Amino acid sequence: MEKILKLMLDGEPLSTEQMGKILDMPKPVLDEELAKMGKAGILIGWRPVLNPNVDGSKVHAAIELRISPERDGGFDRLARRISGFSQVDSCFLMSGAYDLLLFVKADSLKGVASFVYEKLATIGGVTSTATHFFLKTYKQQGFVVGGSETDDDRLLYSP
Repeated sequence: MEKILKLMLDGEPLSTEQMGKILDMPKPVLDEELAKMGKAGILIGWRPVLNPNVDGSKVHAAIELRISPERDGGFDRLARRISGFSQVDSCFLMSGAYDLLLFVKADSLKGVASFVYEKLATIGGVTSTATHFFLKTYKQQGFVVGGSETDDDRLLYSP
């Protein structure tokens, strides 16, 4: 199992046939191992990494939330409720200046803003929000996005 996960996380995108050849494992055995990892909750998704600089149809933002923990549920119940919104891609409990970090997307800047003031800010226990809009992506999920800088991209300077 560890070899399969390492190959998936470190390598290029591969088909199950290609993975089987590299691991010297027949495709049916590999499929069975992948199914086991899915049932065990180890492998919870498998998706391509898209270049967000090419697809300008969505606005991406990071939202910092301060929340008051509930008496019997701590942060968990509120975090699960917030995670249930369709705009929320990811939700993390954090240490430091804020409690939850959300990665969200919407169709427009106004869509993100209305999500914050209509949905998040109205939830009991949310004490403050700070929204940061993504302007450009340079690296995502381990992949450099958009190519490399060349000398032609730099401003010329001579003293």
